[in-house]
Formats: sequence, C-alpha cells, structure tokens
Amino acid sequence: MEKQWYTISVYSENNVGLLNRISGIFLKRHINIEGLNVSKSEIEGVSKFTIVIFTTEDWTRKIVGQIEKQVEVIKAYYHTDEETIYQESALFKIASDLLFDERQIQNIIKESNSQIVTVARDFFVIAKTGRRHEIDEMHDALEPYGIMQFVRSGRIAVSKAKMPITDILLEFQNQ
Repeated sequence: MEKQWYTISVYSENNVGLLNRISGIFLKRHINIEGLNVSKSEIEGVSKFTIVIFTTEDWTRKIVGQIEKQVEVIKAYYHTDEETIYQESALFKIASDLLFDERQIQNIIKESNSQIVTVARDFFVIAKTGRRHEIDEMHDALEPYGIMQFVRSGRIAVSKAKMPITDILLEFQNQ
C-alpha cells in the first residue's frame, strides 16, 4: 500500500492522560505524528483531537481501531486530504530593518496573502494561514533573509462529508 497523508479526528471526554495514551499507540508502531491539535468540539464537554500522519491506509485503520479502545474515546475517524477542508497557521519573526530595507520581503508578504500582526523596534511578526505546502513555500522564501523565530500550528480540519458524530455526541451528552 502507498503512504499518504491522513487526518485522524478523535472525539473524547476531556480526561487527563488520554493524549499520552494516544501518542503511545503511534510510538509502538513507529509512526510519527506530523501534526496535532486539541480543542473543544461542537458539544459541551467533548474534546476533538486532530492528528496528522503520513502512512498507509492499513496502518491508519489499525491505529484508529486502537484509539477507539480507549475508555474516554467516543469515536475516531480518519480521512485523506481530499476528504477534508484543512488549514494550518504559522508565525514568522523577522528583523525589523528587513521590512524597510528589503523590498522583496514586502513582495513575499503580499504574494503569500499573509499579514503583519505586530511591528516592534527590533522585529516584526508575519502570520500566514494556509495549507502545509503554502507555509513551507513562505518559509523557504523568507529563510535567505533570516528568520528569528518560526512556529506553526497543528492542522485544523473538518470533513467534507456529513459525519454522524453530531448524533453520537448528542446521545453521549443526553446520557
């Protein structure tokens, strides 16, 4: 089977230690977590883990099955990139003098549809939201000028298809 990107969505009760157990499932199989985001879901008291991995569908299916065996997990799903709408965010900290001395920096900001979120005497910060490859391209364009700091978020994603999770979560909430 061919490796590709998968987004795993895990809906669970908000309990201490669950993230550690979930990451252990990946560790045992030597599969790297490429992106991770945890947030509240559309239902009060239910958290959503969004995990990005690069592996085969067979391994992804097995991992989702193991995740669902965790007591606090309500339901887990996996999707390919084509089946989801997703974004990541990144912040780039750059020396302030470059903003005024290097015209190309302004062009990079404009062409990448990013925005300056703060300007200080010694640095300015650019925010970029988009797909992984768009953030990578911007990083590559800015790197020759010197990036003081760089951070990117984990993926946030929703499925294109209707998911029965809302009905499952409503049942969970009414118990």
